[in-house]
Amino acid sequence: MDTTTETTPLRAVALVCTLSPSPKPSSSQLLAEQTMAALADHGVTGKVIRIADHDVKPGVEVDMGDGDAWPEIRDTILACDILVLSTPIWLGHPSSVAQRVLERLDAEIGESDDEGRMLTYGKVAAVCVVGNEDGAHKVSADLFQGLNDAGFSLAPNAVTYWVGEAMQGTDYQDLDKTPEKTAATTKTLAANTAHLARRLKAAAYPPSS
Repeated sequence: MDTTTETTPLRAVALVCTLSPSPKPSSSQLLAEQTMAALADHGVTGKVIRIADHDVKPGVEVDMGDGDAWPEIRDTILACDILVLSTPIWLGHPSSVAQRVLERLDAEIGESDDEGRMLTYGKVAAVCVVGNEDGAHKVSADLFQGLNDAGFSLAPNAVTYWVGEAMQGTDYQDLDKTPEKTAATTKTLAANTAHLARRLKAAAYPPSS
């Protein structure tokens, strides 16, 4: 194994797509922070951004103008190797905030480097999902497709999630401790995502024809 590759520093950003702005507690924020902590065990540094705290305009352009906060967030994404997208489940779907993030990432399809590759090529994405009903697989599938369309790569087991019992009011952040299965899944996500990001950093995708 190439130990140099295994220790290459990596940067990550987690976009939290809760509907609630700070300082309101958020299960999506908690799981994102736990994922970032797990990534830190693999030499990954970075930060968490709660989208509801910023004026991200609707649209599918890189910059929607008039105080749009997305260009600065986009610069952070492009400066990182890993993007973590964390969302609650609402009505069986990703939050409207998560959908807006995907819509803004759609602009990357029209952006490319000098060799025709999308600027997001070589970047790896992962997903966090929390909710009180079943649906984590469906929500992660929606996000996986959108992230892949926008040029991100996904490692095996690139989602960590927790869903509570149906028709109950317990949130992930209300649990006395993190469930072992969720914690183990988060660790696997971090290990595989960091591994893939280092491989892509060492060997870029070929130029697009």
